[in-house]
Amino acid sequence: MHLVFHLGAHATDDERLVRTLATNPQVMAAAKAHAPAPAAYRMALRDALIALKGRPADAATQDALRTACLRGARGPVDRLVFSYENFLALPERAIGPAGLYPAAADKLAPLANLFPQDRTEFHLGLLDPALLLSALAARQPGRDLSDMLCGHAPEDLRWGPVLARMAEAAAQVGATLVIWCNEDLPLIFPEVLRRMGGIAPEAALAGEFGLVEEIMQPEGGKRLRAYMADHPPQTAEQRRKVLMAFLDKFARPEALLADVPLPGFTADLVAEIAARYAEDVAAIARLPGVTLITP
Repeated sequence: MHLVFHLGAHATDDERLVRTLATNPQVMAAAKAHAPAPAAYRMALRDALIALKGRPADAATQDALRTACLRGARGPVDRLVFSYENFLALPERAIGPAGLYPAAADKLAPLANLFPQDRTEFHLGLLDPALLLSALAARQPGRDLSDMLCGHAPEDLRWGPVLARMAEAAAQVGATLVIWCNEDLPLIFPEVLRRMGGIAPEAALAGEFGLVEEIMQPEGGKRLRAYMADHPPQTAEQRRKVLMAFLDKFARPEALLADVPLPGFTADLVAEIAARYAEDVAAIARLPGVTLITP
């Protein structure tokens, strides 16, 4: 079995990836893949993680988990896809004295040990920390921003150290990390879907252009669908070029703007956070065992 854990992060795809996979049951069945409904596995996984305390699951536990996770599967399954934005932390624990997602690396081995003999991939969408802070604040109404920051300056909350620790932890259990930037997701959504589901490049996926259509004028989405139907792209590179061309012409400017409605977040501070984020992404791309999906 091949296990894929989509770890979030918070406020990235709002479960759009796994829901799109689930709405393509025939394509998933052809790939011998299954994205179980959250109700089928989240409680079972949580209870197993609590009981095991990081230890490898025994055969009986694995059988029980597989039974729960395979409900609704159409045919044999070699690949299971799980998705939950709280895998790494609840929103109130996403920042701690050690920084951003302080327990993230410690979460990987217990997840891999649910099926210790199987191959494991961890998938994670990154997000500009300024936008992430805004989203975390929205998930914790009434909590003071300074309390949420745990003594850190906003510009010092970095993805680089988090992913360095996660890459090391993944390597220790023989797992791989697949990373992308959420800001790029409209352009790479088809590639991320196929990587997550183990789906052949040439397979057509319903909804694979849905994310890019959301930030385009309605006429642009209509023309994009017609163009793709008449000129199916042969490679991921061709598909991205078409998407970029349509975005250049039909993107809604307001959809490309990201607001950070937090006290004290000036334009200069937001720009500084963005610059450090870009530095971190470049460093993350060089980490051993990490695959970065880019446009």
